[in-house]
Amino acid sequence: MCIVHFKELELDEKILRAIEQLGYTEPTEVQQKVIPVALGKQDILVKSKTGSGKTASFATPLCELVDWEENKPQALVLTPTRELAVQVQEDITNIGRYKRIKGLALYGKSPFAKQKLALKQKTHIVVGTPGRVLDHIEKGSLDVSKIEYLVIDEADEMLNMGFLEQVESIIKLLPKERTTMLFSATLSDRIKKLSSKYMKQPVSIEIDSKIEENAQNIEHVKYVVKDDQKLAFLEKLTIIENPDSCIIFCRTKERVDQLVDALDSKGYTADKIHGGMMQEDRFEVMDEFRRGDFRYLIATDVAARGIDIEEITHVVHYDVPLEQESYVHRTGRTGRAGRSGKSIMLATPHEDKFVKEIEAFIGFEIPTGAELSAEAVAKNRTAFDLKMQEQPELKKSKGEQLNADITKLYFNGGKKKKIRAVDFVGTLAKIDGVSADDIGIITIQDNVSYVEILNGKGPLVLKTMRNTTIKGKLLKVHIANK
Repeated sequence: MCIVHFKELELDEKILRAIEQLGYTEPTEVQQKVIPVALGKQDILVKSKTGSGKTASFATPLCELVDWEENKPQALVLTPTRELAVQVQEDITNIGRYKRIKGLALYGKSPFAKQKLALKQKTHIVVGTPGRVLDHIEKGSLDVSKIEYLVIDEADEMLNMGFLEQVESIIKLLPKERTTMLFSATLSDRIKKLSSKYMKQPVSIEIDSKIEENAQNIEHVKYVVKDDQKLAFLEKLTIIENPDSCIIFCRTKERVDQLVDALDSKGYTADKIHGGMMQEDRFEVMDEFRRGDFRYLIATDVAARGIDIEEITHVVHYDVPLEQESYVHRTGRTGRAGRSGKSIMLATPHEDKFVKEIEAFIGFEIPTGAELSAEAVAKNRTAFDLKMQEQPELKKSKGEQLNADITKLYFNGGKKKKIRAVDFVGTLAKIDGVSADDIGIITIQDNVSYVEILNGKGPLVLKTMRNTTIKGKLLKVHIANK
């Protein structure tokens, strides 16, 4: 069955509206195949590479299926990295925006108490890394008694990172009657074993996942370079290639730190991301790279997951990955959403064995790149220097149009003043020109409340509520800080 438009998927009009505003026009192959099966509440085992649109393939049915009235979480999405957890949560919030679906991300290196407080709010969908999710379940702050849907995202990476035990512990604590969806770029025996153990006759969906089938939009090349000559080689390579947006992968965080300092001293607009950084710093770097504040991101494999940036033109493997899967995941950062990209590997003379293993895994030999001649460097130098000096063009985020019409309001009253979400809805919907459809996610804490006003109605609500009481109380109201 070929579905050419999201309207054919019989989705709620509010979800279709959000999808349209996110700029999704026609469903990708994985979305066409997964969404109808997921809406039918069948277990699904999906083999699909990153960049195929798979997040929306499970986020869309989850937003459709959850019951807004239910206060306890109804869906749980497990991801291998914190960056991916935050990104999936943002996608869920965007797709479920007009249905007022509340998603929450749980991950380590972030205050547990703050997350515990957030879990006391109505939360429909929880997204998180296995360790922190298990922690919340065991400490009683995450109630899983109403979980009807479990999604295991990037399952192969989850196992590579040693999360199998935690994932199994979580599964054993969930209701037996549920729909389980497992997504993986590769289907190893361990993944198949996990699926046969915890899934009920899953529908198997394979998206054209071999890299060679994607080769028409990703060009692969390799060079043999001695380790002590790599920096000089990289400089020549970037002058000739002159990428708009490039990720350079290293094997260790020490190597990342050295390379970013070296490029920085040469005037490159570069920044770094690795596991040794504070979580907030990692998020900040990712946001800046996503916006296009700098062109070169130096990263360890931790960043190969959770980077969904459509305009990455080049991926450079400064160090050959030791795991074949890592090559696939790194390469999957470029050539996304149908765009073209280039994957360039720098291998030392002693790394032939690893290169051959990668080639056997992806099913083709990576061609050797053309020589980087002094003439080519000289010819491209001016264009490179010019690009280095100009400010990269800032990119808009997927949710920018969707969020442009949303105003988040702060009210200085909450649970302690006996105020509930229905009180806000009842009061705000009586304002001339405002309906319940203009009210987004409502968050009520002990002493304060936050209410999202949709469809550009924020200024009107703000003005009116300065002189309007809620449950007989006149609350202070202003636009919430970010």
